[in-house]
Amino acid sequence: MLVLTSTPAGAQAVFPAAASSANTDTTRLTQLAEGYLQQRAEMLTTTRPTARAATARVQATRSMTARVRDDLAALAEKGRRYKEVDGGYTKAQVDVEVTDTSVAGQSATLQLTARTRLHLPFTPQEVADGAPEYEELSVPHTVKFTQGSDGAWLLSSDKADTEGGPTPTTQVSDVDAADGPADGGGKADEDEGGKDAASDADPLSEGDDSGDKPEVRGNYNYGKMVAYADKHWDRHNSAYRTYGTDCTNFVSQALRAGGWGPRGAVAPRTSNKFWFYGSSTLTTSYSWAAAENWYWFAKKHSKRTKILNNVWKLAKADVLQADWGRDNNIDHTMIVTKKHRGTPYLTYHTSDTHNKSLKKLLSDHPRAWWYAHRT
Repeated sequence: MLVLTSTPAGAQAVFPAAASSANTDTTRLTQLAEGYLQQRAEMLTTTRPTARAATARVQATRSMTARVRDDLAALAEKGRRYKEVDGGYTKAQVDVEVTDTSVAGQSATLQLTARTRLHLPFTPQEVADGAPEYEELSVPHTVKFTQGSDGAWLLSSDKADTEGGPTPTTQVSDVDAADGPADGGGKADEDEGGKDAASDADPLSEGDDSGDKPEVRGNYNYGKMVAYADKHWDRHNSAYRTYGTDCTNFVSQALRAGGWGPRGAVAPRTSNKFWFYGSSTLTTSYSWAAAENWYWFAKKHSKRTKILNNVWKLAKADVLQADWGRDNNIDHTMIVTKKHRGTPYLTYHTSDTHNKSLKKLLSDHPRAWWYAHRT
């Protein structure tokens, strides 16, 4: 178990001397980065570590130590909030994949992806009955280190790539997510008028849940939609390009895998009446990859979805959209991949997340307007 502690003023951390070999440096830096990210994830759990329980220490620069202390405290508070809303997480597991390492003099930079599993408080029998075993997420990071005169590497910076979507579970930010750029869409040719009322988020009365959908209905195979999302939530399908804000692109792929056929061809891509994917953004409809445009195609023009009056009625392969700022512009799109004891679990891109409970999402974003689509 690794805990970050501050470096006393005027003193350097005591660490094994840095190896002269670049390969050894890379291995050591990877271990330090993984330990630090593991520590962050563990602060979310119901068995979060304390300084007294720590068996090893990772050192940071003075300025970074102050930030880390604040982040760990905020993550612990987030973990307590999650425990209250749905039991929280019982343990965390972080695996790091380093994609690039640069070591120059006394500075080092790692480009990496942190893949995290946050285990949920379900028994093996509950998992066998359909409960998710864990929530998963994959977040790119740029982690920097500074080397002291004794060769010790000190954590100096950590920047997670969280642009364009809701804050990943292992990160800290304001309660409301920032709007991401609609790089797959824009203003449509037609004036769409007003949306349906947003879906209510209040708990349902007993027996008021609409229940799960059949695995197959008409031309749609909902099992295939869910299977696609389960497979490609993290390992993006190379048959499709990835957008900077990729949530709606991902959901469109899953729906296509389950039987949604294209409507239209190459033009007009700027009309929400059409939905199609092409070899470039110029041959792909706005409605394919932009959340606001997708809403109008799915609900109004194709009538492939209808808006549920309550988010708790969502079933597997249904779609949930969010308007974070209540500005009548939808920002984010997710698909339901699990439902257990009345709670839907959502999967989405940007940042890549698998099986996050609706209870946690509502807790994270209490001001959002939600649009729950029955597909």
